[in-house]
Amino acid sequence: MKDKLKKTTFFIVAGESSGDLHGAKLMRAMKKNNPLSSFVGLGGDGMVAEGLDKMYHTDELAIMGFSEVVKHLPFMLNVMGESLGRLRQLRPDRIILIDYPGFNLRLAKNCQRLNIPISYFILPQLWAWKENRIKSFHKYIDQSLCIFPFEQGWFESRGVSANYVGHPFSEIEKLKTNKLQFLNKHDLKKTDKILTLLPGSRQQEIDHHWPVFIETAQALCQDIPNLKVIVGKSSGVSLPGSRIEILIEKDDVRAAMAHGTVALTASGTATLECAVLDTPEIVCYKMSSLSGFIAKRLNKSPFAAMVNIIAGRKIVPEFLQNDMTVNNLVGAIKPLLKNSQKRRTMLKGFDEVRRSLGLPGVYDRAATLILKRTNNG
Repeated sequence: MKDKLKKTTFFIVAGESSGDLHGAKLMRAMKKNNPLSSFVGLGGDGMVAEGLDKMYHTDELAIMGFSEVVKHLPFMLNVMGESLGRLRQLRPDRIILIDYPGFNLRLAKNCQRLNIPISYFILPQLWAWKENRIKSFHKYIDQSLCIFPFEQGWFESRGVSANYVGHPFSEIEKLKTNKLQFLNKHDLKKTDKILTLLPGSRQQEIDHHWPVFIETAQALCQDIPNLKVIVGKSSGVSLPGSRIEILIEKDDVRAAMAHGTVALTASGTATLECAVLDTPEIVCYKMSSLSGFIAKRLNKSPFAAMVNIIAGRKIVPEFLQNDMTVNNLVGAIKPLLKNSQKRRTMLKGFDEVRRSLGLPGVYDRAATLILKRTNNG
């Protein structure tokens, strides 16, 4: 088998922290299948640790919202230009795109003349908005690997061949920090209730969410004496000060999710991760007024939280834009801090969602499919 292995170069792009996590695990699986695989492109610390020859870091690329993209357009055009230049010089065997559709689909279009095949892992949520982007898959994408059970049928009904490889969260990793270690680390008692704040992984998200998150935490702490507040802090973001004591967990954010009594979560990957870890949550999100207005008009999905989208019904409360108020969040969080019917119903819904995520082995399946397509041409 080993004599069939050949040196293979991939240009890989992940523009956000969640994409870096998936990219690192995909790279690891690909190197396990073919140790002669090498990677160049855009990613974060996880991908660099797996051997990525990094051009730009995800911390520089994580831009969210329509008005925000316009502000950073000159920088992103420069990133695009440098990526295309590197592709022309490198001529990799294949391009691997991970989520990040605004940039990645434009890159795919700009690469058309280079005749480099493209695999897309973790497909854009075209079923929610911008369905017309399906044309880009027809024209530019050689291989589509989806992670949600309903996506394969959706894409294939529109003429795009797709492989469902399962969801990464079906591979529940053992926590680095157990409950006792976590409590000791933050000087917490077993009787304390823990509110975990997950305000987002981008600075723009922190800026929009933090004031409401903190006011909500303050209001809850006034009513619940044994409530402790901990923030799961992503790398590359800064948190403003607070008038109440806030504990910060930046080394093991999954532990902050898993050991919290309830989480207040910005809509994104963390919402599904909380469900997998069995932590009740309230989901919210706020963009700039312009970005929120455009998103509301374009979004076809009835839900924002992936937990609700997968289930096809509302399992976790969602508070978006103007509905993201202190009163709304406090009212939704309080019942979840005790053994209420709302808490029990939510946990039962989480069990349903977990069962739908497929079997472990997602990255190995994706790696095998990508390498097979690469080797077969």
